[in-house]
Amino acid sequence: MRTIFTLLLLLLVTTSSFSQEDRELYVNDEEELTKKPAFEPHNEIGGDIHFSASTFGGTGGIGLKFGIVRSQYISFGPSARFHYSYFKNNGLSGSYSVYGGGVFVHGRFFNYLFIGLEFELLSNPYSNGNGVISAKRTWAPTGLLGGGFSHAFGKEENFRLNAGIMYDVIDNVNSPFRPGYFMRKQTANGTPGALIPLIYRIAVFFKI
Repeated sequence: MRTIFTLLLLLLVTTSSFSQEDRELYVNDEEELTKKPAFEPHNEIGGDIHFSASTFGGTGGIGLKFGIVRSQYISFGPSARFHYSYFKNNGLSGSYSVYGGGVFVHGRFFNYLFIGLEFELLSNPYSNGNGVISAKRTWAPTGLLGGGFSHAFGKEENFRLNAGIMYDVIDNVNSPFRPGYFMRKQTANGTPGALIPLIYRIAVFFKI
């Protein structure tokens, strides 16, 4: 009888031990699956597409960014841009290209929000003031300040989407972003007034 009791006690202890190990392994595996990967400094390549059109013309182009990410909260680096535009105004029509570059810095928070500052100097042969294309190109500065939604996707967070609204604090008369301004001030009599330098901006970034 004592032998049977001893065997049952040993079986109970062994079963309890294996059950505890299985539970710990299950918990550890579950934690590994849900655990957010530790931040590692990296670089990224990104781009935004700009397009707008109206009865007076339109513009479309791409902006490229090389992001240096040394903190999970900040990405910064150089940028480059190329735009193609066409116009129809006062019986005149034509097309031209805009190119240039600059720098940017984005702050990212909670993996859902971003604020950004982007400065670019863009070569433009078209004068928005008088609607003339000149052989002599002028350099138009742009300074976009704004923010919006920002989220990294994937287990390793290799893909990030930014979507927001940017305000051109410089609002140069020859800025290629002017055709994309989507809001106007209202005058005292209720008619549309001057354009407000706001644009939509959607960009994607890939970790490299």
